[in-house]
Amino acid sequence: MVAATVLSVQTRLNRSFTELDTADPDAFRERPTARIVRTDDFCKAGDANSPIRYPTLSIFCYRVDVNRTMRAPWAAVASVDGSVHLPLDVHLLLTPWDTDAEGELRILGATMQCLEQYPVLSGPALHPLGRWRRGEAIQVLNEDLVTEDVMRTFDTLPSDFRLSVSYCLRIARIDAPDEPGHPDVTTVVRGLAASSVPYP
Repeated sequence: MVAATVLSVQTRLNRSFTELDTADPDAFRERPTARIVRTDDFCKAGDANSPIRYPTLSIFCYRVDVNRTMRAPWAAVASVDGSVHLPLDVHLLLTPWDTDAEGELRILGATMQCLEQYPVLSGPALHPLGRWRRGEAIQVLNEDLVTEDVMRTFDTLPSDFRLSVSYCLRIARIDAPDEPGHPDVTTVVRGLAASSVPYP
């Protein structure tokens, strides 16, 4: 479910970049691509084989937390339907990559414009990998992450500090798979005893 949540944002951003580029040819010098990246990808930024090729908006999931506010209500649901529901907050660091500062600012502006325009993803905007249920949605919230926190995050990455914004995706939920149905027990065996005779 976490992967499907982040993929939903990636898909929405790429669709918005295409729409913006079509509506205004001057929006970007070259249309960027939003890509989910790993920690190791930061040290290969700009390489031909790297997911971070110019121009790109990297989507880096740097933290996943249990949502304490919604955990109790979902526990109540679990007591009724007998399944496990774990509500999560998925924290993303969005970083623009281009050959110069102006290009990066254009990417960042378009990203924030898109996420402000689509603060809730639901229905067909959700990636099918998540096997979403009717009525489920993801809320996209801008996080109040101070510069020191961003710099501290980059201290742990194989890259120098870059202008970035942080967003929280709420609520991704992990559900336990349904138990397969078991037939009723109709036979009871009594009086079993240990035996030295091998079983045929």
